[in-house]
Order: sequence, then C-alpha cells, then structure tokens
Amino acid sequence: MSAERSSPDRQNGGLFYGWYIVGAVFALQTVSCGLIFYNLSVLLNAFSTNNGFSVEATSAATASFFVAGGIAGLGVGWLMDRIDPRILITLGAFCSAGALASTGHITNLWQLYAFYIVFGIGNAAVAVIPGTTLVARWFNRQRSRAIAYSSTGLSLGGIIFTPISVTLIQKLGLEHAAYWLSLILILGTVPVSWIFLRPSPASMGLAPDGDEPVRDATGRIAPPDGMSFSAAIRTRFFILFTTSYVFAMLAQVGSLAHQFRLVLTRTGDNHVAALAVSVMAAASITGRLVGGWALSRVSSKRYLQGVFVLQAASFTLFAFAEGTTALLIISVMFGATVGNLQMMQPLITAEAFGLKAYARILSLSQMIVTCANATGPALLGFLYERAGGYQTAYLVIAVSSVIGIAALTAAGPVRQTAQD
Repeated sequence: MSAERSSPDRQNGGLFYGWYIVGAVFALQTVSCGLIFYNLSVLLNAFSTNNGFSVEATSAATASFFVAGGIAGLGVGWLMDRIDPRILITLGAFCSAGALASTGHITNLWQLYAFYIVFGIGNAAVAVIPGTTLVARWFNRQRSRAIAYSSTGLSLGGIIFTPISVTLIQKLGLEHAAYWLSLILILGTVPVSWIFLRPSPASMGLAPDGDEPVRDATGRIAPPDGMSFSAAIRTRFFILFTTSYVFAMLAQVGSLAHQFRLVLTRTGDNHVAALAVSVMAAASITGRLVGGWALSRVSSKRYLQGVFVLQAASFTLFAFAEGTTALLIISVMFGATVGNLQMMQPLITAEAFGLKAYARILSLSQMIVTCANATGPALLGFLYERAGGYQTAYLVIAVSSVIGIAALTAAGPVRQTAQD
C-alpha cells in the first residue's frame, strides 16, 4: 500500500493530522495556562489576603516561578529531541498539580518560595515549549495560523479558569479549592496528551502541512532544515530579538501578576477584578486570531513592533485609569498585546532559524526572557509598596516596553541564513 493511502490524514476524511495536534495543544494550554500562568494573579492576592504575606513578599516570591521555569525550560528543550514529549507533559502536569495542592498549607516564606519554584518547573514542561515545538514541527506554510489557533488556549484558560479559581477560593477557602484545581489540571492535560499528541510528522510517515515527505538517499524521511544551535545564538538577530522580549515581557508579566489587584484596589470589587482578567484574556484570543490572519499580509517584525507600541500605550493608561469602565477598556487593549506577544516569539524563532535546533534555540531565548520576567512582579510589588499605589509602577513598565521597541528595531531582518 502506498504512503499516500495509508497516511492518517487520508484515513480521517482528508484532514491532515497536524490539525489534531493543534486541537490537542489548544486544549492542553487552555487547562495548564488557565490554572498555572493566569492563576498567578489570583494566587498573589490569595497569599496576601488569606495567608498573611505582604504584596511585596509575595511578588518577590513569584519571581522564583519564572527563574525556575526558565532554567527548567532549557532541559525541556533538550529533551524534546530525545524522548516522547508526552512524558514531559505528564511529568510537568503532576509537578504543577502537586505544588498547587499545597497552597492552602503554606505559612512560611521558604514554603512560598518552594511552591513557586516547583510550580514554575512543572509549567515549563507542560505548557509553551512542548506545545509550540510540536505545532511548529507539523506546519511550514500554515505555521502562523496553526500557532495562532493552538496558542489561543493560553488566553481561553484565563477566561475559563480565573473566575472558577476566584469562586472556589471564596467559597471553599484556599486549602480545599486547591485540591479541586489540582485535579482539574491533571484530568485536563494528561489524557489529552497521550490520546492525541504525536512527536512529529515523521513519526507517522508524514511531512509538514500534509505534503509528500522528502526522503534522503537511504529512503528515510529527511530531517528538518535550519540553522544550528551554536550558529543561531551568536547572531545579532537572536541577541537583540531576545533583548526586546526581555523588556517587553518583563512589563507584561508584571502587569499580569498585578492586574487583579490593580483593579481590585481601584474598584473595591473582587468580581470586577476577575472580570478585568477575563476580558483581558478574551481580547488576547481575538488579538491572536487577528494576528494569524494579518501575518499573511504584514511582515512579522513590523507586526510585532505595532504590538509593542500598543502595550506601552496600555500601561501608560493603566497608570492613570480610575473607574470600572476605563479599567475594562484598557484591559481589552492590554489583552490584545498579551496574545500576540506570547504567539510571536515561537513563530519568529521558527521563521528566523528553522526547525533543525528549534526547541533548543527557543528554550534558551525563553530562559533568558523568563528569568528577566521574574523581576516584573517583584518590581511592581516594590514600586506599589514604596509609591503607595500603582501609578509609578505602570509608568515604569511602559518605559520598559519602549526599550523593547528599540531593541527589536535594531535587530535587523528576521530570516537568517542556515548554517551547520
């Protein structure tokens, strides 16, 4: 029987199996990011309100989540080429769920730091690096659309699980709510990964986008093209592109960790604060889908520059906004940048360097960015305590976004020449 007749895309009514990968990654990121990444803002408030930690102490401890996740991400990127990604995702899910289940028992500062470290390690293995690497492997021509669709789960998780987390914590208390949230995290990730995910098109005798596989002289499917890891990380583009993300994501993650509390302090309403996070996440979905469409018409670098400008404007407005309506409108603006920034780093990395060493290149870039992210929540917490509010804090991260614009502009053309 020919490869064409036996391929899974033919067996499933002509649908390329890569779209099943997109759907599975979408589901995984909805659950994992909703209960891990977007829960950081809710947990920051819960630890300071229920467990007696100050905003500054909790914000500083949150930094360890990003440092631990960034360092662990290097190992995840290296292992992605060596073991079944489903093993990594399963380990990450259990690691994160175990940490989440412990939140109601945290009473000392060292326990708070230990929680965030374990939580960050688990997040690195279950979320962005495995998901975007898998989708990038399955698509070339349609990569921007595939990553846009799959990464929409990042934002949908905030819409679905932020209100659930807030409600459960209010009704059951942090200790009992954490058990239920941990169970949801396991059930929403592990079965999906083992049923639907596959390591690569080649593992199923396929090629990206459903094309006929290209074979080498031995008849085996040829490995993906691209730049080597050592060559890629020395390029001007890698250095300045990563630098741009350091400053832009430092600002974004700081705001994500504090947005719930920012709205709460200015409105005095938990439900409005949860709504602000949800509408931000909804705008993130819309922005990401618009990005998937726009990137077929606008260069990736020019599009990302526009996103950076919008983020800087959002933070400037957040600094001065008062009242529910204004805060919700600005949350929508900010949300449009969240979805696009999270999508564009893996997408531009693949465009610039190809797939030969993609997971390792992306994991190094994300490690650098993520460790810098760690200062975002802590910086906002420090400025909040010292300045007596969020105005100065948000003006500072608006400046950080402007520095990101300058670094991206200086990075040069996106596409790099493949080297061995």
